[in-house]
Amino acid sequence: MTQESHSAVIVTGGSQGIGAAIVRELARRSVPVCLNYHSSAEAAESLAKELRTEGADVSSVQANMMHEEDIQALFATAAEKHGRLGGLVNNAGYVGQAGRLVEEADAAVLHQTMSVNVVAPFLCAREFLQHVLPRHGGKGGRIVNVSSIAARTGSPGDWVDYAASKAALNAFTVGLAKEVGAENVRVNGIAPGIISTEIHEKAGAPDRLERFAQAVPLKRVGTAEEVAELAAWLLLDAPDYVTGTTVEIGGGL
Repeated sequence: MTQESHSAVIVTGGSQGIGAAIVRELARRSVPVCLNYHSSAEAAESLAKELRTEGADVSSVQANMMHEEDIQALFATAAEKHGRLGGLVNNAGYVGQAGRLVEEADAAVLHQTMSVNVVAPFLCAREFLQHVLPRHGGKGGRIVNVSSIAARTGSPGDWVDYAASKAALNAFTVGLAKEVGAENVRVNGIAPGIISTEIHEKAGAPDRLERFAQAVPLKRVGTAEEVAELAAWLLLDAPDYVTGTTVEIGGGL
C-alpha cells in the first residue's frame, strides 16, 4: 500500500488514545480513514468532523468488537463509504482492572479480554482479506496489529490476562503473514511500552505512568503520536519485504 493509492484504512478503537493518534497521522498523510468506535460516539464523531474540516476523508462507524455481525457491518460500511480498502489497524483492545489477576481471576473478564484482543483481530482480518486478496478481486494490502511489550514481560501483578492475549496476537501476526504473504498482503505488529493514554486510569492505576517511567531507559513514557508514526510507517512506507514481525516501541524497556 502506498500513499498514492488512496485506498482506505480501517482503524479499530480509533476514537481515543493510540487509535485516535493513528487516525490523525493517516489523515495528515491524505489517507482515507474509517475509524471504528464502540461506545465513544461523541469523541469519534468529534475527531472525524475535525479532520474532515481540514480536508481529510474520514468516517466513523460504531461496532462492538465482541459481536461478529458488527464487525461484518463495519467492513461493509467502510467499503461503501470509501471504496477500495488497503489497510487495517487492529487497535481496539480491552484491559480489566490492574492487580494480581490469577488468584482473583474473573471468568467474564478473561473471556472479554480474549474476545476483544484475540478473536476480534482474527475476524477483522477475515473480513479485510475478503476485500484485498487477489482471488476476491483485491490488490493486496497491509495489516498492523497493535500488541504490547506486556507479551514479552508477562505484566506480573498487573495485567497477566492482557499480556497473554497480546502474546497470542503476536503469534497470529506471524502465522497470518506466512499464510497471505504470497498474495500481496503484509502483516506486522507494533508493541508499545508505557504510553501516555487514558487506559491506565481506566484500569484503576492512575499512578502507573509515574511508577514505570523511571524503569524506562529513556526515563520517560512514550506518546501516542510516536506509536502512530510507527503504525503509519508500516502501513505506508515500510519495504515490501517487511512482514511477520512485531516492532517494539518501548524506549528500550
